[in-house]
Amino acid sequence: MRRLTLFTALILALAARAQAAPITFNAASGNLAASVVFNLSGSTLTVTLTNTSLFDTLVPADVLTGVFFDINSAPVTLTPGSAVLGAGSSVLWGTTDPGEVVGGEWAYAGSIGASTPGGQDSGISSAGLGVFGAGSFPGTNLSGPVSVNGMQYGIVSAGNIAGTGNQAVTGSNPLIDNSVVFTFSVSPNFNPYLITNVAFQYGTSFSEPRLSVPEPSSLLLLALSSVFVAGARRSLRRSAQR
Repeated sequence: MRRLTLFTALILALAARAQAAPITFNAASGNLAASVVFNLSGSTLTVTLTNTSLFDTLVPADVLTGVFFDINSAPVTLTPGSAVLGAGSSVLWGTTDPGEVVGGEWAYAGSIGASTPGGQDSGISSAGLGVFGAGSFPGTNLSGPVSVNGMQYGIVSAGNIAGTGNQAVTGSNPLIDNSVVFTFSVSPNFNPYLITNVAFQYGTSFSEPRLSVPEPSSLLLLALSSVFVAGARRSLRRSAQR
């Protein structure tokens, strides 16, 4: 019993230490590259979406408009809290609400697996894609229709050169250079280490480029360890009650 208790305590300590770190997913193909960082603090989940490509944004298919993912755990609730420009980011050919708020131009949706090419159950997007309605984060409608639509307030690349490219990316649409930070309130059973099947969407249609993220083995290990920890805690409680 003592050996089991010491081993469990070690696993609990390692898991607690691991869960303090943000989780980053990256993908790249050709001239496209993106990252998303999930960071849980208490009941607040922060999601930072960045177009990390070093190539110029020349056409709508180079504009990052969404991220999709699965949450492989018991049913959880994500309640949109805010959407603001990331550090050092700016809006090209448009404005923001005070505090660099762009929530009126982005939406979150859950339980959408049947509507996405990769079957992901959750997504955040600035384009409607036949899935998203009105902006679900606090903020006013800054451009276009009330529903998220088109490529307005999509994210251009880190290597973007303003003024180059076709008309859609050189002034006819407000665009973000180069990241957006979203916050959510999450239910107590939310586990960020069980986020999988992440994909980045570009342009305004599912027929346009989409980057899927390979599943890192380290995240699988953390996910398995979290399941073990939960089981170990239950075993300890049962042992203490005997």
